[in-house]
Amino acid sequence: MANLDDAKVYKQLDPANMLEHLHGLPGQCRTAWYKARGFELPPDYADIDKVVVLGMGGSAIGGDLVRSLLSSGNRPIILVNRDYALPGFVDEKTLVIASSYSGNTEEMLSAFSQALKSNCKKLAMTTGGKLKILAEDARVPVFSIDLVAQPRAALGYSFIPLIAFLQKLNFFGDKAAEVEAMVKDLEKLLGELKETVATGSNRAKELALKLHNRIAVIYGAGIISEVARRWKTQINENSKAWAFYETFSELNHNAVVGYQFPHELYSRIFVVLLRCPSLHPRILLRYQITNDLLEQNAISHKFVDSQGDSQLSQMMSLIYMGDWVSYYLAILNETDPTPVKAIDYLKKRLSEAK
Repeated sequence: MANLDDAKVYKQLDPANMLEHLHGLPGQCRTAWYKARGFELPPDYADIDKVVVLGMGGSAIGGDLVRSLLSSGNRPIILVNRDYALPGFVDEKTLVIASSYSGNTEEMLSAFSQALKSNCKKLAMTTGGKLKILAEDARVPVFSIDLVAQPRAALGYSFIPLIAFLQKLNFFGDKAAEVEAMVKDLEKLLGELKETVATGSNRAKELALKLHNRIAVIYGAGIISEVARRWKTQINENSKAWAFYETFSELNHNAVVGYQFPHELYSRIFVVLLRCPSLHPRILLRYQITNDLLEQNAISHKFVDSQGDSQLSQMMSLIYMGDWVSYYLAILNETDPTPVKAIDYLKKRLSEAK
């Protein structure tokens, strides 16, 4: 097993330097915020009452997160569409945002092509590809992503601009102070979690060691439900490992009953309970009771608490922690965190079947 305190292992196992993108996330968020603040939307885009974000994987998670932030507000509706078909309710009062890092995601392209035939408002977020060509040909505004990375490492560009755009459209109040505070919280967290901080003082390294050779099950609730999804997908893609996620209160109505069997999994499961103080008091009580049930069934688990005062900081601090955990778990698995060969294989087979 790799030694997480040996600087040489990062150069050996991370030749594409995913580590650089982890270090760069706070700055990426700040850059994306200012770029999006300066991006002009057509005046008639203010006349909308719903938003649909088209995307998959790392390009879709920004829509999930912004929907979570708006869940307590009074503006309808934000939907993240992971499908080939455009939702039937899309109309002239809908803003359809096509989010694809590569610009070539086939599910998104299919739905966006349908949007081009409708009278909805449209916006593209991409580095290029077919999406940029389609959008520019149709005179649809294109927000360009200026970053060379895996899509999952471009979270700042898939999430933070959506806050800026929706602020312009009066879905949010002024978020400038919250965004800057969140970036500072991430910078502080970087100092605690980066690879030069020894394992005994590094919470991300310690948790990765607990998850090594285990199946990770991530629990979240409310505004951090989609953060739990992010942990799951980062462990899948970075660590090349099995992971699943569940959300409160739903998991208390089914998942807790399944702790008993099969007995052989008791030693192979590790539950991570993501928690933040802004959750409903009854949900926080459910966390504690679920903790008791896990202990009664001798299932290994750990609470991971957020940092920061705002909901945005609480979400992003937990995301950043999960990104570091998944990276260290990749190193422990002695695998390169960057390539996603199974996805490349699947895309190749799909292209051959056209």
